[in-house]
This record gives sequence, C-alpha cells and structure tokens, in this order.
Amino acid sequence: MGCVMTTRILGTGSYAPENVITNDDLAKIMDTSDEWIRSRTGIGARHICKDGGATHMAVEAAKRAVEMAGISPEELDIIIVGTSSPDKCLPSCGCEVQAAIGAVNAVAFDVSAACSGFIFSLNIVHGFFMSGMYRTGLVIGCDELSKLMDWSDRSTSVLFGDGAGAAVVRAEETGIRNFVMGSNGARGHVLECVARTTGNFLTGTKPEYGYTTMDGQEVFKFAVKKVPECISQLLEKSGVDKEEIKYFFLHQANMRIFDSISRRLKIPMDKIPMNIERYGNTSGASLPIILDEVNREGKLERGDKIVIAGFGAGLTWGATLMEW
Repeated sequence: MGCVMTTRILGTGSYAPENVITNDDLAKIMDTSDEWIRSRTGIGARHICKDGGATHMAVEAAKRAVEMAGISPEELDIIIVGTSSPDKCLPSCGCEVQAAIGAVNAVAFDVSAACSGFIFSLNIVHGFFMSGMYRTGLVIGCDELSKLMDWSDRSTSVLFGDGAGAAVVRAEETGIRNFVMGSNGARGHVLECVARTTGNFLTGTKPEYGYTTMDGQEVFKFAVKKVPECISQLLEKSGVDKEEIKYFFLHQANMRIFDSISRRLKIPMDKIPMNIERYGNTSGASLPIILDEVNREGKLERGDKIVIAGFGAGLTWGATLMEW
C-alpha cells in the first residue's frame, strides 16, 4: 500500500444509568442547593448507578460503538478500558467486556489514569497500531465514582456522576495526527482515593475502603494551566493552527475551567462541546460520552480536525489531535 497508517474512529457509543439525581435531590440529603452547585460548577444533575455497575455500563457503551462501526466483535484485536472504579480488582473490566460482547480474538486490559483514562487508552491503542501489531480496537472510558464518594462531603460528592463511553478504532490512512501525554505524581495527593488499606493476620485488622478526597482549588489551578499548555504544545508540534480545529473536546469537570481555558487559548466557547449540566464529572467516561453525543447529532464530518484533551488524578493529562 505504501501509505502511513494511523488511528481512525469508526463508531462511538455511550451509556449512563437511568437514575438521574438533580441538585435539588442532593439538597434533601446534604446542606447544599441547586444555586450553590450550579453557580460554582455548571452542574445541574448527574446519573447514579443503582443496579449494575462499571462493567454493565462499559458493555452497553461498547455494544453501541460496535453497532455504529458496523463490525463484528470477532474483528477486535484489542480492548482497553480506562477506569479507576472497576467492579472488581480482578478480572479486569476489559476482560469482562470482552466476554460479554464475544470479542474472542482480542487482548483486553484496564488502564488506571482517572479522568485521563480514555485519552491514555486511545493513545496506547494508537501506539499498537503504529507498530503494526493490531488493526482494530475498542477503547472505553468508564467510571462509577458514586461508590467512591462520601455523600456527606458536599464539596466533592456533588461534582461526580456515573457513565461510560466507547469508540471503535481502526488503522486507516486518516485519523490521529499527534498526541501529548504527561504525569506529575508529586502532586497526586490533591486528588486521591484509598482503594483498600492493609488488613491481614499480621496487622490484626480488617481492610477498609477510603473515599475520594480533593483539594478543589489545587485541581482547578492545575487544569486551567496545564490543559491550555498541552493543547498549545500539541498544535505547535503538529503544525496546525487553532482556527483549523472544529471542536475542542475537553474533560467535563467544571464550567469555570471551560471558561478559563477558552480565555487562555482565545477560542470561542461554541467550539467546546459541553454536557456537564446533565452528567456532572463522569471521570474517564466524560470524553467518550461527549464525543458520542456530538457524533450522533451529526456534527462531525469526514476531514474535520478535532482536539480531545483530558486531565485528572495522578496528576495526569493528555491531548490528541485527530482528523475525523
């Protein structure tokens, strides 16, 4: 063929639990209000799991993406799930998705990069495609953060919701043009959640689980500085002007972060698709959910240039430039 292959999205899918919890609903169980939450975050509601969990959401999103792509699950060579809240320590959510959709030929595993999980997973699959090892993949971002929240902590718990999004990708001539990724583990303590404390016969204790804790101001400062930085770096090394970008898909964390990034990059807000008002922060699921919504609305056309950028616990960040 002689052409250089890259990674193109063939189909997208998303899923959120049926239970919609509004700010007014939360005001009944904690000292908060719709005005307090909405004015600080732009969030009006979020979807919360009651039945099912992370795997169920990931499977539903995957099925929808596979259907849109028009492929059979047997064609998948690799499945990566970006999640920091799987149902089980093992097996991985990826292996459970593989079994549920019948992707018998795929290698499957999880990536833990919190809110950057989808973008990290997408770039990892791209690396496999570039090496020539695989040709067709399924990338999923999925999180059920409601089970990691202290619902008496109004400063953190009101921000998050549950959901999953997925993309089927294939090695083709157009698609990903470039990407950047980064981590700063030294700042990891500003957003963390203890999975399970040590408890065994040596300590004489039983293991305990922790809740998510966040220094909101520090996370905000990190996001509004690092996201414009990495997007500018991505565009510069790709030789692409920001005016050429149709949409900037940003992790749906906070309306104020969008406002700040818009000002710093000097890009209009109508180039930043948003659904945070209806979903809250769904962590690793937020990017593929908003991507799927815009795709299903018919707003993406072949040849459109888009930037997908995520940031989150770790601290982690990443951005990908793609031609649709």
